[in-house]
Amino acid sequence: MEWEDKALKVLDEVPDFVKPIARKAIEKMAEEHRMKKVTEEIALKVKAKYLGIEEGENKKKIAIVRCDIVSEVCPGIGCLQAYENSKELFERYTGKDTALVGFFTCGGCSGRRTFRLTNNLKRYGVDVIHMSSCMLMEEPFNRCIFKEDIKKSIEALGIEVVEGTHHEVGKFALGNRFHEKKSTRKI
Repeated sequence: MEWEDKALKVLDEVPDFVKPIARKAIEKMAEEHRMKKVTEEIALKVKAKYLGIEEGENKKKIAIVRCDIVSEVCPGIGCLQAYENSKELFERYTGKDTALVGFFTCGGCSGRRTFRLTNNLKRYGVDVIHMSSCMLMEEPFNRCIFKEDIKKSIEALGIEVVEGTHHEVGKFALGNRFHEKKSTRKI
């Protein structure tokens, strides 16, 4: 099938690992519309449908990076519920139109995956990355010794970083109240 140059530019914005799938989906939609040539409009429709990102969207786009080690025992429910219910460090978005566009692990110590994935999210207009509470707290898991490097790598891409998701740093939940936490862990 023939492609307009502008349609090819839209396809170029799709991550390489899904580009063949995206190409097929775009061509299928063009065929369904009985088009002989793929247009930019069709390519953008497919991009919005499958990536959930529409051009000109005014939503605040948020992503969460979390500890790879902790992800072995934590499914991320605290982070996701805090986002969904605009609680704790997501309260700042109450009443605002937001979209969670990414939820990923750092890739393990040294946070090796964070820069690469954040750079990919930047193409989709991510505005803010929350560092999950597990990356910032000292207990019950070991404190992340790479958190400052991870934070700097995100900020180097011009993206705002918020420290925490469902707990404020230095505090822990007990029922519906927060209490100051004194660390007993030695490093």
